[in-house]
Amino acid sequence: MAFEETIPEKEQRPRILIVDDDQDTLALLATWLDNTGFQTVSANSGPAALSQLSLVQPHLVITDLVMEGMDGMTLMAEIHRQNPLKPVIMLSGRAKIPDAVKATHLGSLAVLTKPIDKDELIEQVKKALHLHISDRQEAVLGRHIVYRSTVMGELLEHARLVADSDITVFINGHTGTGKEALAKAIHEASPRREKPFIGVNCGAIPEQLLESELFGHEKGAFTGAVTRREGLFQAADGGTLFLDEIGDMPLSLQVKLLRVLQDFEVRPVGAVRSKPVNVRIVSATHNDLEEAVKAGEFREDLYYRLHVVPLTMPSLAERREDIPLLLDHFLRAHARRRDLKRKHFAPDAMEYLTAAPWPGNVRQLVNVVEQCAALSKGQIIPLAMAKRALRDEPGQLQTLKEATHALERKYLITVLRLANGNVANAARMAGRNRTELYKLLSHHQLTPSDFRTLDKAED
Repeated sequence: MAFEETIPEKEQRPRILIVDDDQDTLALLATWLDNTGFQTVSANSGPAALSQLSLVQPHLVITDLVMEGMDGMTLMAEIHRQNPLKPVIMLSGRAKIPDAVKATHLGSLAVLTKPIDKDELIEQVKKALHLHISDRQEAVLGRHIVYRSTVMGELLEHARLVADSDITVFINGHTGTGKEALAKAIHEASPRREKPFIGVNCGAIPEQLLESELFGHEKGAFTGAVTRREGLFQAADGGTLFLDEIGDMPLSLQVKLLRVLQDFEVRPVGAVRSKPVNVRIVSATHNDLEEAVKAGEFREDLYYRLHVVPLTMPSLAERREDIPLLLDHFLRAHARRRDLKRKHFAPDAMEYLTAAPWPGNVRQLVNVVEQCAALSKGQIIPLAMAKRALRDEPGQLQTLKEATHALERKYLITVLRLANGNVANAARMAGRNRTELYKLLSHHQLTPSDFRTLDKAED
């Protein structure tokens, strides 16, 4: 079936906004796309394109990289500020190849080199508009993520749209929701799938070791560096680097990571020269990075460099219709690993687990399944066994940062109570000056006067 036959009515045809300050290029691209069955709107500058966005609401934007005034990179950033998932195809001259590489990481779905080849343009447009459904991508994403819920279907549709490009992806979600599984699925559905996927938990490695882990080091760079060591950026060259718990990265390293994302070069500890790397970055955190930026705990420029396409993993409680599938999936996996016959949950056990709160999300569910499958003597896992496993499972283990925060807050509450809400006395007890204590109280949202009121009420 010809493409024109799939979208016969004008109102059904995808709208494409073409942006270029060269009138001949605008006319040529518009002719090619109109004749193929698309609707096109032209703009001869970045500001003109932005004024058309809300009016035309294009399904795709094609823009030149180099234009007078607002260039293509700036235009793309503004488009993605309004809609992070709006597909953008960039046009670039051969002399601008380094900029083209940067553009793919910052959000361009594809970069086409001038002079533009008509067939390549049409193919990339169809691909960007999701007119060619990739069975391989559907299979890969489905293999990593078990679901039937609408919320997960929408998330995976977004993941599939960004998988084909080098666009930087940011995954947010509570601990245990499966952020790494999503990152791995995006990698394996991408053109980088034959190259390494390497993950690192930025909050689990001491600050003094994390720089060496990420960027590598030269022999003798520090005490204990008896040999030269390649960092994870170089190890992942050509593939994907997954930076988990990026919100826990120390500020000193955030500066160096930003430089790598800007220049696509890494400098190992103790080295005098930087080395080029070709790595796609997928980052994740359970923290609220916007709040961390406001608190000065995370660099704003790095936040926007990482936050190109945000994806949010829902909690298990937000996708309850997936719980029976997940329980069955992990029972199968348990049986396959041990070469045993698969066990099943009794209907009342399945109903109970489906309604459970699951604060630890999928990670907690896996632990419950493993415990039930290992301890159940028969093939049917009863309700009592499911209840015991869920009760014994601690759920969501706090990170060190969360535990420290909770302990500090508890200590401050105790000090304020002992000092009857008097900040000067509380500061002396805590061994801090009043300014430092006020900052801590503000960080923990504690008001001294509340404790004076509390004591009066108790009297």
